[in-house]
Amino acid sequence: MKKTVIITAIVVLAASAALIIFSRLADQEDLSVLFAEAKRGKFEVVVTTTGELQAERATEIRGPDLLRSRNIRIRDIAIFDLVPEGTVVEEGDYVATLDRSDLDATLRDEYERLETIQNNYDMRVLDTTLQLRDFRNNLLNMRFNLEQAEITLEQSQFEPPTTIRQNEINLENTQRSYDQAVATYELRLRQADADMRRIELDLQRQKNRIAEYEELINQLVITAPAPGMVIYRREWRGARREVGSTIRPQDPVVAELPDLSSMISRTYVNEIDISKVSLGNPVRLSVDAFPDRSYTGEVVSMANIGEQLPNTDAKVFEVVIQLDKTDPILRPAMTTGNQIVTSSFDDVVFIPLEAVYATADSIPFVYTRDGRQQVVLLGTSNENQVIVEQGLSEGEVVRLSPPSDPTRFTLAGEELKEIIRQRHREREAEDQRRREEAERMRVQRNNNTGGQRPQVNPNQMQR
Repeated sequence: MKKTVIITAIVVLAASAALIIFSRLADQEDLSVLFAEAKRGKFEVVVTTTGELQAERATEIRGPDLLRSRNIRIRDIAIFDLVPEGTVVEEGDYVATLDRSDLDATLRDEYERLETIQNNYDMRVLDTTLQLRDFRNNLLNMRFNLEQAEITLEQSQFEPPTTIRQNEINLENTQRSYDQAVATYELRLRQADADMRRIELDLQRQKNRIAEYEELINQLVITAPAPGMVIYRREWRGARREVGSTIRPQDPVVAELPDLSSMISRTYVNEIDISKVSLGNPVRLSVDAFPDRSYTGEVVSMANIGEQLPNTDAKVFEVVIQLDKTDPILRPAMTTGNQIVTSSFDDVVFIPLEAVYATADSIPFVYTRDGRQQVVLLGTSNENQVIVEQGLSEGEVVRLSPPSDPTRFTLAGEELKEIIRQRHREREAEDQRRREEAERMRVQRNNNTGGQRPQVNPNQMQR
């Protein structure tokens, strides 16, 4: 009895060991050879990007309008204090304070300039008064000389003719000198009046400039023009305007009050994928802050010119996506994941891209599980999968890794090779046509400009 139990135990242990070894071998085979099934259904070409939520419309919280005055000599002004981003304010509530240190220094300089102009004005008044007094005294003396010459001529009526003639000449000379002095005095009087008006105008202009500086200093405390949530302004490079940032007369916006009833996602698409994107493309959106929620939208704007973002080498194009509907929990500056559906096919067969191989002459094929090296006619592809127009049927299984002995696989689908080559020729012909068209346009432009490059103003290049 004991012997039978022992033998039974040995048999059971041996069977268990064999089962374990077989399972491990099977697992190794499954790990070394992975398969995928050709599926039929909806196929989408998607461009995936990361974006940032923004309000489509916003009320700007602007700095003082006096910053744009011609009398204000301030190129930019720093933000000294600013409420935290996300603060909810009512109309008239405090938002920010601008730094007044530069304005105070400039105002002191303007007061010194006013004092200089005032001193020049006072000196000019004194000098003009003295000069005109000298002119008047000279005219008075010349008037006396003229009267004396008249009396002398009168008293010489009984003198010899030569004496009378000499007195007449003296009277004429005295009259001429007097008339010239009167004309000079009138001219000098008008000149003095013009000089005084000019200095008075400079003086008044300087007083107005100082008044505007003082009014500007009183406007450095910024309040909300409407109720809403304060969101920091984004510079064109993406930096936020916060404490220490500067505003300029051309762009005096300190912060914004976004309209959360209409939201957009601003994103950037690299130069490789931008040709796939079109206006009106549907978009699926997710928000990192709320991963359990999803949204939809569409592309409403695309940049025509690429740009280079900071700390990157690739060129990107700005794309704006408008959400179909808003959500009270969404806030500006939240990060979004955007799936831009550039094209969609409703009923096609597709397989993973890693299952496709190619011959030396660029003929695509797959290795099937039933031992075929199957030539396939491929269509559109996305990041992970590709459409199979001919060569595979729904449900067929293909290998995701090449076999160790490809000679065991039977070549199939050779009739598709000529179709594939024809498509290659058509594609090359289309590329050649585009190159010739581009060259023709270039030659035409050169002919229109006489073969000369347009002249560029060095000053414009410097600006």
